[in-house]
Amino acid sequence: MNIYDSILITGGGGMLGHALADLLVSRGHRPVALTRNQLDIADPSALKKVFAAHNPTLVLNCAAHTKVDLCEQERKKADDINGYAVGNIASLCRSAGAGLVHVSTDFVFDGSLRRPYLVTDPVNPLSAYGKSKLLGEQELQKNAPRRWLIVRAAWVYGLHGANFPRAMVQAAQAGKPLTVVNDQFGSPTYTVDLAAAILDLLDSGASGFWHVTNSGQTTWYDFAKAALEVFNLRAEISSISSANWAQKRPTSAVRPGYSVLDLEALHRQIGRSMRPWRDALGDFHRAVEAGGF
Repeated sequence: MNIYDSILITGGGGMLGHALADLLVSRGHRPVALTRNQLDIADPSALKKVFAAHNPTLVLNCAAHTKVDLCEQERKKADDINGYAVGNIASLCRSAGAGLVHVSTDFVFDGSLRRPYLVTDPVNPLSAYGKSKLLGEQELQKNAPRRWLIVRAAWVYGLHGANFPRAMVQAAQAGKPLTVVNDQFGSPTYTVDLAAAILDLLDSGASGFWHVTNSGQTTWYDFAKAALEVFNLRAEISSISSANWAQKRPTSAVRPGYSVLDLEALHRQIGRSMRPWRDALGDFHRAVEAGGF
C-alpha cells in the first residue's frame, strides 16, 4: 500500500490545507480536502463517517482553532479542536492503518531559551492556544497510529486566509497607522514551503516530531516592515514592547518572547535547507500580485 493512495486533508479551506492540496495535485495525487463546513473535527461521529467514506491511507490534519487571542475566551473550544479531536483522528488512523501528519506550533514553548528550540526541549505553553496545541500532541501520542509526524511550525502565512502580513498590508492600504510588538522573536513560515517540507519528510520515511519554518529569525515589527517594503507600501508604523501591548490589550494571549525553532534535524532528513524567510515573503508577494489574497 502506498501512503498516498487515499489522502484526506482536514482544514482544507485554510492556508496550509490549500497549499498541501495544490502541491499534491501538481504531483499527480487526488487529495480529498474538507473544509470546516464539510467536517467539524471536534465531532467524533462526523470523523467516523468521513473515515468510512474515504478510507484514507494518509491524513494531513490542518484543522485548528488558530485565533490565539480568542482561544483565551474559548478554552473549551480550543481544547476540543486542537486537543481531543487530534486524539480521535489518531485513533481512527490507527484502526485504518493510515499515516497521520499533525501540524502543531512554536507556542508550546515559553520562550525562556535564547537559542533555537530542539524538538526535545521542554514544553511550557503560556497561552490557552499553546496549551490546547500541546494537548493535541499528547493526545496523538496516546492514540498513535503506526506512522505519525507532529510538525511544529511558526508564524504561518499564505494565501486563502487571515495572517499577519496580509493584515499589515491591508491596514497600510487603508491608511491606518500600525503598532507592532518588537521584542518577540520567531521565524515566519510561508505555507508553500511548509507544505513542500511536509511532503519531503513523508517521502524520506520520517516519523516523530519535526520543526519546520523558513530559515532566519525576526521580530513581528521587522516582519511588518519587510512586508510593507515587499508590497511597496508606506505606512506610519511604530514599535511597542510586549509589556506595553499587554497593558493596552489585557485580554490578549501571552506569547513567547523567543520561539525560533531549530531546523538542523530537518535539513539533514530532507537533504536541503529551508530558504530564508525574506525570500519566501517575496514569493508570497508575487503570488498575491498574480491572484490576490
